[in-house]
Amino acid sequence: MNTLANTLFGNLISFIRRILFCILSVGPIPNHVAFILDGNRRFAKKLNLPEGMGHRVGFQSLISVLRYCFDLGVKYVSVYAFSIDNFKRKPEEVQSIMDLMVEKFNEMVEEESIVYQYSVRVYIIGNLSLLSDNVRLAAEKVMKATSSNNKSNLIICLAYTSTDEIVHATQESCDDKWAKIQSSIDGEMMEGKREGCFVIKVADIERRMYMGVAPDPDILVRTSGETRLSNFLLWQTSNCMLYSPRALWPEIGFLHIAWAFLEFQRTYPYLEKKRKEL
Repeated sequence: MNTLANTLFGNLISFIRRILFCILSVGPIPNHVAFILDGNRRFAKKLNLPEGMGHRVGFQSLISVLRYCFDLGVKYVSVYAFSIDNFKRKPEEVQSIMDLMVEKFNEMVEEESIVYQYSVRVYIIGNLSLLSDNVRLAAEKVMKATSSNNKSNLIICLAYTSTDEIVHATQESCDDKWAKIQSSIDGEMMEGKREGCFVIKVADIERRMYMGVAPDPDILVRTSGETRLSNFLLWQTSNCMLYSPRALWPEIGFLHIAWAFLEFQRTYPYLEKKRKEL
């Protein structure tokens, strides 16, 4: 009896999901959705799970969310996986998360993974020099293995903060400008060009951002009901819809994603108008 009830309930959920997919597909679909994965530790504490289990359950939620997004036609999904500030946590907790990262990166290169089902190109961005060798090598492996995938994109922000990204991009822009000045022949450069060499434009910085691999996000979702950006994509979210469901990250489901998309479609004319004014 319980098996029959579970089957009927599953069929009902599947039917509702198909109906919502049809409704959402009528309106504009966001090109880029970003997520702050907040609440893994609180979820584990709430259910009295072993330390670290919340992140494992959270990874399964990420796979489900990626399926929903890619099925709906989203081209870019970004996730705030690990902040530079998170290195301040207990060493054993940091190590546990990094071990999980290596495990999941290795799973991504397997043929049956979601990466190959949806032809997802994976970018792992941030200050990767802060990572241990095994994590960095696993990250490089999955990026190389998926470099020819071309239908969808997953950007994993690891050892990342937006302020570090901005400083990095500014420093690279300055280094590039200085190199051009040094390579010029003294005394033969036109005065106008000389002045131009010292000018750093917004486009110069944006081109060197870690997030330069993707357009600015259309929706930023932070779970747990928090409305702080926590140093994530500060540069890129000036014209972005913010959505903060109260669910912890491992609790996020299809209805949360559907509601975010419906809200995006409702505010789409306003957001487009603001973008055109820039």
